[in-house]
Amino acid sequence: MLAAFAFVIMLVAGCDRQGRPVEEFGLDKLEKGISSESDVRMVMGKPETVWEEEDGTRALQYPKGPEGVRTWEFVIDKSGTLKDYRQLLTEESFARIKTGMTRDEVRRLLGKPRTVVQYKLKNEEAWDWRYQALNEPRFFSVHFDITSGRVTGTSTQDARTY
Repeated sequence: MLAAFAFVIMLVAGCDRQGRPVEEFGLDKLEKGISSESDVRMVMGKPETVWEEEDGTRALQYPKGPEGVRTWEFVIDKSGTLKDYRQLLTEESFARIKTGMTRDEVRRLLGKPRTVVQYKLKNEEAWDWRYQALNEPRFFSVHFDITSGRVTGTSTQDARTY
């Protein structure tokens, strides 16, 4: 009885069976090297984007926006087995965005943006993603030249003041 009560408390508190915080419900049902693409789709649903790689692997992306702060990517090897999964909206991913990158390159690294806004007088298009930084909601924005479609810069902003 006590074990059942502790299990219920962990679920309510958002922890898995090992007591670790749950990043996304259902991830505990997936195992790298064992789960199939079908298993991933059963847990996560239909992916928003599927990237086909030249080596036969596939990357399934699941943005949890527009108000969500995560975009998950599941890498499926050429045999159909889950190779890895990761959170795309991280400081490390944002640091990989460089001036001159194309829209497709940015979309591949970060997933679907929350919003896309054009500022025609500035010849600029801004894409943004909502994310968590030290438990604070923030926005990461990528600015593109409308004509060339290339990155001109990035910016961040506190989501509470938006």
